Amino acid sequence: MRQRSAGELALLFPTMVWAMSGPMLDNSDIHPLFDGAPSSTSFKKLRKRIIRQTREAIEAYGMVERGARWLVCLSGGKDSYTLLAALTELQWRGLLPVEILACNLDQGQPGFPQTVLPEFLEVMKIPHRIEYQDTYSIVKSKVPAGRTYCAMCSRLRRGNLYRIAREEGCSAVVLGHHRDDMLETFFMNLFHGGKLASMPAKLVNDEGDLYVYRPLAHVAEADCEKFARDLEYPIIPCDLCGSQDGLQRQQIKRMLDGWEANSPGRRNVIFKALTNGNPSHLLDPNMFDFKSLTRNITKPAQNPKNP
Repeated sequence: MRQRSAGELALLFPTMVWAMSGPMLDNSDIHPLFDGAPSSTSFKKLRKRIIRQTREAIEAYGMVERGARWLVCLSGGKDSYTLLAALTELQWRGLLPVEILACNLDQGQPGFPQTVLPEFLEVMKIPHRIEYQDTYSIVKSKVPAGRTYCAMCSRLRRGNLYRIAREEGCSAVVLGHHRDDMLETFFMNLFHGGKLASMPAKLVNDEGDLYVYRPLAHVAEADCEKFARDLEYPIIPCDLCGSQDGLQRQQIKRMLDGWEANSPGRRNVIFKALTNGNPSHLLDPNMFDFKSLTRNITKPAQNPKNP
């Protein structure tokens, strides 16, 4: 593949601006990554919504450790581009006091365009690390024919990302899962796992030495898709390996799409429910101490017919 010049890349990868109130409207004071974005009102509203929701999630789940270093994972898909853009914008505005290191893990998938992300990150002056680990061959040798590669691929990828984070002195691995990923995972666990659980926006890894953050937890997938499309990011498909995501997850996605089509806003309502739990109104004694519930017996109960 021919190496593109910086000038060519600058033309290929138009960038973004952020329309916010007050000083945020000054488009001359923006990160170079965002220069030349669409000037339409709809795009400004879209970007403002994504930045606001990302900031809300970071604050709500206590993700910020001042002076920390984050390993921001960049796959080349719409979600990870949106994640990098949102975090860079917040950092540029002084609203995210952490150091960002973008990271792409090339897992040896056939046809993966190895130069796209390094060239993009160089031109946009984003600190980054590109790592090559052929996990594809391992997955292909271990997974039986006809089964999807996604689960094992994800585990191997996560292990390598943890290693890279430690090598780079990062305290957190930051992933691009969005609101719809969390909704789908919730229903996967509900229908197939028999439990109420989704993807956590913040967790500590099993070893206890790294955080895992999902700052796009409140952002809709449709917004990520439109955002990346409007900015003409060089999207790398996620199915280069020839494997498709699990049938069960696709069924859940279609189910949610149907609900949304029949009742617009249904996804938002379900997501709100995930943020508004009430353990005393569920049936799990490990979440709520039902045995310790007592009634007030200081005053004997009276029969209303015999006061």
